[in-house]
Amino acid sequence: MDDCIIIGAGPAGLTAAIYLARFHLSIRLLDCGSSRAALIPLTRNHAGYPEGISGKDLLADMLAQAEKYGAVREAVTVEAIEPLDTGFAVVADGRRLLARSVLLATGVVNNRPAGMTDDLHDAALAKGLLRYCPICDAYEVTDKRVAVIGTGDHGMREALFLRGYTRDLTLIAPEVHDLDPSCAAALDDAGIARVDGPCGGFGIEGGQFAVDTAAGRLRFDSVYPALGSVIRSKLAVAAGARASEDGCLEVDDHQRTSIPGLFAAGDVVKGLDQISHAMGEAGVAATTIRNMLAEQAPLRR
Repeated sequence: MDDCIIIGAGPAGLTAAIYLARFHLSIRLLDCGSSRAALIPLTRNHAGYPEGISGKDLLADMLAQAEKYGAVREAVTVEAIEPLDTGFAVVADGRRLLARSVLLATGVVNNRPAGMTDDLHDAALAKGLLRYCPICDAYEVTDKRVAVIGTGDHGMREALFLRGYTRDLTLIAPEVHDLDPSCAAALDDAGIARVDGPCGGFGIEGGQFAVDTAAGRLRFDSVYPALGSVIRSKLAVAAGARASEDGCLEVDDHQRTSIPGLFAAGDVVKGLDQISHAMGEAGVAATTIRNMLAEQAPLRR
């Protein structure tokens, strides 16, 4: 039986693996290879990298650091977490793995604009024409022509956040805008243009991102989809863990879920979806796991 099974090898999972391996604990790091961080072309707000670093390079460096202390990443898909009288069984690719504790670090998946091909999406993302995280990279669109695809309160809030970086801003509805009077008034007050959809016909034209709208074909230096995300918490929820209405796992100050011995860190937990925040949560979770296991049986060399 392992001391801990970590599910997910993004920034949270890899940070936890480094901590737990350096605690001299036996761990498994299970990962299906779809960390959202791997899609980041270049992050410039992660401390310690003045020239920025790509998500893939950051994950590779973190994995190498974890492996230096004995962690091994297994490329598998986890199908279930089963609480037992003592610990857990984790079902992955037909195997039933036992552990004294489990840390879920499975993150989220961004909802993409409907009708956009994978090739176009990836190409636009790599060029900075398509972006998902204003907190991460709105600095890079300072004084540029920017659009947000979305509507309602969520679309409005993202557009207002970006208004702190550029005045040339348009909120495009996926179909037709659904804005209550207060949302509309806030957008008007900020000077943010509103255009109805349906939006589609996406393309890269002349170094800009082009989109068809009810107002015709428009082009922008960058476009932010504000369409929400899918929280990858179903493994924990199926095991009985409590979650918010949108699927974020509920945890305490030590990253403990409502199931004893089951922890969660990173974007799967409600909070600031940032690499640095996920890493901090993982450090807290890993240390709590170590101390919990030490209470169950002394950890001695």
